[in-house]
Amino acid sequence: MAKRIYEKPSVTADCVILRRDAETGQLHVLLIQRAKEPFAGRWALPGGFVNKDEPLIDAARRELREETGLRVTKLRQIGAFGDPGRDPRGWTVSVAYLAEVSGTKHKALAADDAQAVNWFPVDALPRLAFDHGKILKLALAAHSNEGTKAGR
Repeated sequence: MAKRIYEKPSVTADCVILRRDAETGQLHVLLIQRAKEPFAGRWALPGGFVNKDEPLIDAARRELREETGLRVTKLRQIGAFGDPGRDPRGWTVSVAYLAEVSGTKHKALAADDAQAVNWFPVDALPRLAFDHGKILKLALAAHSNEGTKAGR
């Protein structure tokens, strides 16, 4: 019997980082503004490619730290996203992680390939890159179902 060869996708890790405004109670999500194509100038979840032999959770933490300066240890995996066409660079599967942080403890600064970073109310989002709207929708459902409270 002939051995079947399967094509392999690239793998990325994306982070949905939420915080609640202390005064209004409104939920916000951390987004980066992409400095590079694809989707240069558009807003996206912090994340990026997993390195060879790197555990997924480590890649998520590394990408979050590189792009925003945040160090979040308690991330919870919420799903994988691999629909065809989700990334114009080719077949890419993203594993998404979720955490809620305290607004006073975690200050984000744009770095690496992020030209800006900002907290957006979840009900007033800019146009998002890739399929990050779909990822965020799942994250918000998971958050409301389980009351995720994580952080440093």
